[in-house]
Amino acid sequence: MKRQNVRTLSLVVCTFTYLLIGAAVFDALESDTERKRCEFLTEMKENLLKKYNISHEDYKMIEIVIIENKPHKAGPQWKFAGAFYFATVVLAMIGYGHSTPVTIGGKAFCMAYAMVGIPLGLVMFQSIGERLNKFASVLICRAKRYMRCKRTEATEMNLMLATGMLSSVIITTGAAVFSKYEGWSYFDSFYYCFVTLTTIGFGDYVALQNDQALINKPGYVALSLVFILFGLAVVAASINLLVLRFMTMNAEDVRREDNELQSASHHVLTLDGEVLSVNGKLLAGHVLLDCNDQADQISVCSCTCLGPARCQNHLLQLEPVYQPSGGSIRAKRASV
Repeated sequence: MKRQNVRTLSLVVCTFTYLLIGAAVFDALESDTERKRCEFLTEMKENLLKKYNISHEDYKMIEIVIIENKPHKAGPQWKFAGAFYFATVVLAMIGYGHSTPVTIGGKAFCMAYAMVGIPLGLVMFQSIGERLNKFASVLICRAKRYMRCKRTEATEMNLMLATGMLSSVIITTGAAVFSKYEGWSYFDSFYYCFVTLTTIGFGDYVALQNDQALINKPGYVALSLVFILFGLAVVAASINLLVLRFMTMNAEDVRREDNELQSASHHVLTLDGEVLSVNGKLLAGHVLLDCNDQADQISVCSCTCLGPARCQNHLLQLEPVYQPSGGSIRAKRASV
């Protein structure tokens, strides 16, 4: 089996194994808490229905009003500031879900906008990531020359380390900023930054959704947008290195397999249409001749010599004739 096929099969098996392990861990960590919260909310619902004598229909109406009113806590979501924030989230494929278009025209334009904007954003982030990798490689080379290292070129491991450190700095700094402005704990802010920059975008934590921030805090809005765009560019640089490394490994395997096939074809001889290997054995299903066998009176020479004695005087000599159209070698019979 080819190395590429083995690698692909290994990746599929590892991915599904990783999914199974993740599902088991999340089940162990979250299922019990989910059950307790569900029981608590159900009990609270029943207490409210009894205390205020509310019908189930009225309670459902109250739920709808609360859920629909939640996005409006930050102020108008579709004025220019909120619309720009939404467009950035669409282009970056984060998709918090905090605000969504409700009109037919808005939904249609959102689909068309995403079809053009997402490839454009991917190309932009990829290009910025490549420039960042180039800049990091220049800095690494200069640093190695300054420290008088034997090898001054920037390796892939050096670039991965540099982009990884830069990503860590951005996430930790952003977590401190969002913890201050949003009132979250530092861990929750770090979680939000990680989910955002990896474009997972669960939507359980969304910035700019408190105290009319979209209208009253333009500086904070600009800071949030810069964090998203620049952070995604840095993460794209890291992913670009990983993908490039994987593609290089595949290219090396393909080149190695091609070289093996070419070297194998160069060691094949053909004798009047019959294939020989380099050790003299026929490969086309023909039986090798044994000159010491008295019962076998078949000769491979061009003449009609019989017996082992005459066979020794008429040895088979291969004269290679190179074919200009291919890499195989043909041979002629010649008597000695």
